[in-house]
Amino acid sequence: MMYRKLLLIAPLLTLIVVVVGAFTRLTDSGLGCPDWPGCYGQLTAPDTAAEIARASERFPGAEIDPFKGWIEMIHRYLAGLLGLLILGIAVIAWRNRFRQAASAVRLPGSDAHWLGTGLLLLLLVQALLGKFTVTLLLKPGVVTLHLLGGMLILSVLFRMAIGEFVDRSRVAIDRAARLAPWAAVGILLLVAQIILGGWVSTNYAALTCLDFPTCHGTFLPPMDFQHGFHVLRELGEAPDGTPLSHESLNAIQWTHRVGALVLTAYLGVLGLVAMRIPGVGAAAVAMLVLLVAQVTIGILNVVWLLPLWLATLHNFGAALLLCAAVMLKFMVTRRVGVDNHADAGTHADARTGRPANGSARAAHA
Repeated sequence: MMYRKLLLIAPLLTLIVVVVGAFTRLTDSGLGCPDWPGCYGQLTAPDTAAEIARASERFPGAEIDPFKGWIEMIHRYLAGLLGLLILGIAVIAWRNRFRQAASAVRLPGSDAHWLGTGLLLLLLVQALLGKFTVTLLLKPGVVTLHLLGGMLILSVLFRMAIGEFVDRSRVAIDRAARLAPWAAVGILLLVAQIILGGWVSTNYAALTCLDFPTCHGTFLPPMDFQHGFHVLRELGEAPDGTPLSHESLNAIQWTHRVGALVLTAYLGVLGLVAMRIPGVGAAAVAMLVLLVAQVTIGILNVVWLLPLWLATLHNFGAALLLCAAVMLKFMVTRRVGVDNHADAGTHADARTGRPANGSARAAHA
């Protein structure tokens, strides 16, 4: 079915878009094209002598770099393709909903159509943020929101995909459901840490502390939180237009490190508790493995002075860890209308040997 194929392809493509977006930012290619949605007035990056000459006429004084232009345009091409996939998912999800309403098949708790609608709204906001990222000259607040938008789109698409393909019939739901609010808090903490990581990257504060775990030889370096976390300012500048101080960069990096410590402790405990619940162990282990990997990559980024491939991998790890946290939350969440009647459903399907919700989901597929 086309809907299921799209739900397999779209999260993978979103992951690629997020990583390419990080690569674009880390290679300083965010302004490789000074206009939007084209590049120097055309739909491809200028790379021939004639195209570069025309671009110079349209944008006098611009430093034209075909390599950076192509990185930026490839990111936009992939984002445009993702937008078409999301539109298809939303349309099919609503069509399926109307068909269910007109038939005897009911899927309790099915929310794909609302998630699809939310995705379309997110996509619209993300496109605007992509435009403002360029036209507002990489303002840290806008660039960080653009990163957050990509992560949110990834998490919603991943949630839709696992809702379609993952079977939770073996989960000890009475025990698992107690962890649902704690898993939700874990996702919120992770999103907050992703925002902090984005703020570090967009302010070029990753190497303001070249030692670890200390910063300039101390655990409490001189810090200026007021200017460091002022959202409405230009890149590299304080709100009054003066260069952003080292103390401001220290505050950004230090906060990200403290956030990583808090998140690691919280997700670590959550994962260890979830491992003991039947049917949830695999999701918990995946989250813990990704958590350890992400912390390790973050430390190595400082120790190895932020090599491009490792910095990009850190963004990739954050995206995977978010997906793992969403997966864990999904596994421990009680399904309205299904888990409340699990015993009755299991008894009704004892003759076929299938889970109670299996036939309904097969009909939906």
